[in-house]
Amino acid sequence: MRKIVSFVHVSLDGFVASTKGELNWVKLSTEIFDFVGARIAKTDTALYGRVTYQMMEAYWPTAADKPNPSNHDIQHSKWYKNVNKIALSTSLNENDLVNTKVISNNLTEEITKIKNTPGSEILVFGSPTATHSLMAEDLIDEYWLLVNPILLSEGIPLFKNIKHKQALTLTADKVFPNGVICLQYSKSNA
Repeated sequence: MRKIVSFVHVSLDGFVASTKGELNWVKLSTEIFDFVGARIAKTDTALYGRVTYQMMEAYWPTAADKPNPSNHDIQHSKWYKNVNKIALSTSLNENDLVNTKVISNNLTEEITKIKNTPGSEILVFGSPTATHSLMAEDLIDEYWLLVNPILLSEGIPLFKNIKHKQALTLTADKVFPNGVICLQYSKSNA
């Protein structure tokens, strides 16, 4: 069965965005871009909420075609064009989208069907509302947290809608020179 992996930047105090959804506090670097690029190269399916999906669609399909694209823009644009995409939305029309499945209801049933199809993991990028919906249904198997050295004091929390205590096991970690730490947690079998 395929895993659902949440991959997200988070503040040290547990927020994934400011109260207005801003991400200007996220610390990025070439090392982080390279790490994320190598990580997502193993993934054939990306899952987004509607807002994040529309943001990604507005930039990544043509990012490599812009003047003087970075290596990250070239690599991520190539990956994005080829990856299978899932969008959780009640307003998007699947017929208008390229290589995208839209899930608008029966979340657990639809995600379980996809998890039982051939392929690699399903990677959830950011998408706090979608992540919260998946958490409410206990559908996330792993968390990859890029913990940024900042305290926001308020904003959109990472963890919300969790129905019961869940034990997690730290399975990997990586410290970047800019102070960001990537922590990989998997659901414990206990």
